[in-house]
Amino acid sequence: MNDATQTPADQSIPAGNPKRKKALMTLATVVVLAGLGWAAYEWIVARHYEDTDNAYVQGNVIQITPQISGTVMAIMADDTDFVRAGQPLVKFDPADAKVALEQAEANLGQTVRQVRTLYANNGTLQAQITLREADVVKAQSDIGRANEDLNRRQSLAGNGAVSKEELNHAQTQLAVAQSALAAAQAGVVAAREQLSSNQSMTEGTTLEQHPSVQAAAAKVREAYLATQRAVMPAPVDGYVARRSVQLGQRVAAGTPLMSIVPLNQVWVDANFKEVQLRNIRIDQPVTLTADVYGSKVEYKGHVVGLGAGTGAAFALLPAQNATGNWIKVVQRVPVRIALDPQQLTAHPLRVGLSMNATVDVSHKDGKTLADAPSAMAPTQTQVYAALDEGANAEVRRVIAANRGVVKAAPAGAARNTSVAGAVKTLAAAPAAVTVLK
Repeated sequence: MNDATQTPADQSIPAGNPKRKKALMTLATVVVLAGLGWAAYEWIVARHYEDTDNAYVQGNVIQITPQISGTVMAIMADDTDFVRAGQPLVKFDPADAKVALEQAEANLGQTVRQVRTLYANNGTLQAQITLREADVVKAQSDIGRANEDLNRRQSLAGNGAVSKEELNHAQTQLAVAQSALAAAQAGVVAAREQLSSNQSMTEGTTLEQHPSVQAAAAKVREAYLATQRAVMPAPVDGYVARRSVQLGQRVAAGTPLMSIVPLNQVWVDANFKEVQLRNIRIDQPVTLTADVYGSKVEYKGHVVGLGAGTGAAFALLPAQNATGNWIKVVQRVPVRIALDPQQLTAHPLRVGLSMNATVDVSHKDGKTLADAPSAMAPTQTQVYAALDEGANAEVRRVIAANRGVVKAAPAGAARNTSVAGAVKTLAAAPAAVTVLK
């Protein structure tokens, strides 16, 4: 009867579920092994790499802007076109520039001839000095003769052989000769001053280097460059993008017309978190993949530099962290990564494409900041150098056409030199001059 009245609660309960216990042990073992595996991977592999998917292709977007204003006559390149350096892109109406060039050339030619006159006047004024010196010698000779006549008449005046009127006439002749000598001497001084004034405009310089010629030549260069700048060439090889210019449009200097993007010079800006920068150094190798090609195409690159500030520091509207409530936001710093040119040729990239970058930070002996300037400019062009050469050639042509030919001395030059020498000899000889009281 007691056995029949016993309740189920009095029956014994098993100590545990063997299957459940085994499952829990298995799960715990898997979790521990996974943790150990992750820790091992982090210690052996992952800690030697820093990666981010916040990376984008960047490149030089070269704007084509005119240096002069004008009306568009022709557009010789459109969006997506590939252009070579020096290839014409846009052409302006050159009529106004050609008129200005002709005016500048005429002004330069006139200036060259005026400067030639200055140099020629040196010889003319030197001849004037010689002529005035001859007048001085003649006046000295007249004074000597007049003085001798007066002395003879004064010696005969006591005997009554010479009248008083004749004696006064001789004295007057001497006074006139003395006045002529003073005038001739003043003429020599004036001629020398004129020569000195003219020489101050020509001494120490040549015709080509004369300031007036140089000023006129600068106007010719300016006008010539304006005619050449009516055609805008491509500064580098690249692809045309963002063409906004239209045919017949009146364009002011500095207006963006289109852009040229050299896709063989692109790089990647990978924006790493500030906590990832502690191990990144210059020249560390980088492996990159582009979303446009997928993981099958890998790019090899290397770090060439780290940004000088975070993206927020250079934003158009920087954060004002000293006002109101503040929430810390992890900052990112752009890291510039250079790409292999051969890989860019095989798998070209476009500016703005998304990239995934993984930096191998195993070697930390590099620098975090560059300590020397770059050996060469990142991009440069020589298409505008020919414009200066052409302008200089045009200036030389105009000067050569107006400078004339240097003529040989005339046959009578030797005779004139002899006359000048004789005049100087007479001028050096002392003259007996009696001063009347």
